[in-house]
Amino acid sequence: MQDSLDALRIDGDAKVAPRRSGRRRRLWPWILAALLVGAGVFWLAKPRVHTLSLAPVVQAYPSRAITVLTASGYVVAQRKASLAAKVTSQLAWLGVEEGSRVHKGQVVARLEHADLDAARSEAAHQLAAAAAQVDQAEAELTDATLNYKRMKTLANRGVVARSEHDTAKARFDKATAAVSQAKASLEARREALRQAGAQLSYTELTAPFDAVVLTKNADVGDIITPLGASSTSKAAVVTIADMGSLAVEVDVAESSLHLVQRGGPCEIFLDAIPTERFPGVVHMIVPTADRTKATVLIKVRFATLDPRILPEMSAKVAFLSRPLAAGETASRPAVPATAVTTRNGATVVFVVKNGRAVATPVTPGETMGNLRAVMSGVSVGDKVIVSPPADLRSGDAVAPPES
Repeated sequence: MQDSLDALRIDGDAKVAPRRSGRRRRLWPWILAALLVGAGVFWLAKPRVHTLSLAPVVQAYPSRAITVLTASGYVVAQRKASLAAKVTSQLAWLGVEEGSRVHKGQVVARLEHADLDAARSEAAHQLAAAAAQVDQAEAELTDATLNYKRMKTLANRGVVARSEHDTAKARFDKATAAVSQAKASLEARREALRQAGAQLSYTELTAPFDAVVLTKNADVGDIITPLGASSTSKAAVVTIADMGSLAVEVDVAESSLHLVQRGGPCEIFLDAIPTERFPGVVHMIVPTADRTKATVLIKVRFATLDPRILPEMSAKVAFLSRPLAAGETASRPAVPATAVTTRNGATVVFVVKNGRAVATPVTPGETMGNLRAVMSGVSVGDKVIVSPPADLRSGDAVAPPES
């Protein structure tokens, strides 16, 4: 009987276990859903990394929008001279150095000229001797003339023989010829003195025009020759240039020559002065082409010369379709035109700071070629995102593309 009752008894542990197992099965879907929601929230809240192209904010000029052609070249002085001697001698004095300003007629250097001084003195003495010979010949002519007239009168009266008349006549003719010869010799000696003076003047090198000394090619003690025939001799002492004649010379391809017109407006920018632009005008289209390069030389004059501009500086010339207006000469910050976008009704650019995109409101200006002026909101040197995608948000991480 007891065994039968024990068989009918229900174990308490056996009743509780199925209940707990059922509860766990009902909680697992909620736990899984909570994990999925948390992961989604974390993914949405986590900043995304975009690989995007960046570009700096630059200073740009409005002339970009009206530039039809750009060419490179150099600043060249249109009036330039190498001062050399026409005689061979030693450089005795040099009064200038690189950068010295000289005026027309100013003595720049002197050569040693003791031999030329002696030659000029000799020519002067020979001229004096020739002048004395002229006086002597004229005195002889005067005496011969008086004698000839006397003999002619006496011969006509039959007082003297005809032979004495003829002798007087011959003497008169010789004296006349001697005077002519003496005067010719005097002129020759005068020219010799002038030549000696000219040779002496060649020892003084003078500036032919107002200029600036570019290079000094010789020093005191050097032998100066007209042709610089040996390695120890120099031909030119200094090289000078008229700084008022500076112009930019550029080569323009034949196929683009129709874009250039004489007198057309230009803008010149120099590598040595990158923060400024200089207005210019097409001065000359050289009427010949370079067959090896298929280019034509164009000379562009500066509208206003700046003392910082020097010969042989590298330069670029922008040929413009029209002259610049008064408000178009100053530069302004600019970004690529595709960097300007709209977010929530505001015009912004995305500036990258510490590796993250920051939507920055800006005041856009005019379009300058592929750039857009930005009047406020950014500074030169800031990095902005080019063509920001529609899903880019402020705070997203940004990385430049791998090169």
